[in-house]
Amino acid sequence: MSMGKRHFNFKEFLHRNSSKRISPHKSFKRSYREDYQRETNVPGIMHHIFAAFKIIFKNWKLFLPLLVVAVILNALFVGIMSESNYVQFQDILDQTSVQVAGGDIGNVAKAGLLLISTVTTGGLSGDSSEAAMMFGVMIFLIIWLTTIFLLRHRLAKHKVKLRDGLYNAMTPLISTFLVFVVAVIQCIPIFILIIVYSAAVQTEFLATPFYALVFFIFAALMILLSGYLLSSSIMAFVAVSAPGLYPMKALRTASELMMGRRVKFIIRVLALILALVIVWVVVMLPLIMFDLWMKTFEWTTGIPFIPICLTIMTCFTFIYIATYLYLYYRWMLEA
Repeated sequence: MSMGKRHFNFKEFLHRNSSKRISPHKSFKRSYREDYQRETNVPGIMHHIFAAFKIIFKNWKLFLPLLVVAVILNALFVGIMSESNYVQFQDILDQTSVQVAGGDIGNVAKAGLLLISTVTTGGLSGDSSEAAMMFGVMIFLIIWLTTIFLLRHRLAKHKVKLRDGLYNAMTPLISTFLVFVVAVIQCIPIFILIIVYSAAVQTEFLATPFYALVFFIFAALMILLSGYLLSSSIMAFVAVSAPGLYPMKALRTASELMMGRRVKFIIRVLALILALVIVWVVVMLPLIMFDLWMKTFEWTTGIPFIPICLTIMTCFTFIYIATYLYLYYRWMLEA
């Protein structure tokens, strides 16, 4: 069946599979591997990565205005990284290069270090207050729901405009937010790991090899636990966008959909992260090098070129992630 000929949703999936659900591990009776091992006949990872890009660029008349709206909302309610902060990053890097390499550091290396330092230190937004974080979450949910709404109708060969997505995609906003809250709760093991790691570093707990090994085992268990729980919650983000599907029902059905497929899905997520890293490097490094050259002219001082580019790339990343995961969701329903 062609991916674009039919409109899939979780309600149809539940009705079609109500008599053949796979629900092992629900009692003290032993579960055998063949009871929960499931084949996933979906396209390969490279095809998946490029298919998401192809859909976005093929429907650029829909996604380009969405990107513009997302950037404007982010700039108004969250803020962008100020040019002074970015210049401060440059000054610190220049001082460090003088001390370490005698100032002999290439523009490519400098651009790469600027990109890494800007992203890893949380310099993508201009305001880190709690209100700004809440606005950031809401903007992410708006981008997520609108992107999935547009994809669902475009892949079903329906004519749709961005206006339709912005007006109609927000119906499951509360349900999606509740799934987001559940996902945050499932990240508690990782939060505990971060707290324990900070305490271990301050008390030099990791200086002893045996204690370091114990901490490594503890960290692996915490990451595995959160990863196991989040693998189904991520799919629930897509499922809950279907009209009329309640959040807890979406979480349960997403868990059944992912049963026996979690490892393959985690590999897909890792491939997604790697692809986004490559895209960020390929796009942002030339832009940072151009900005370094442009700032040699005094009249360009104060122009927030890189902060705007970072905001655009962040919003595009959200759109791409939603597209990537929605494609995988549809393929698993068809499998």
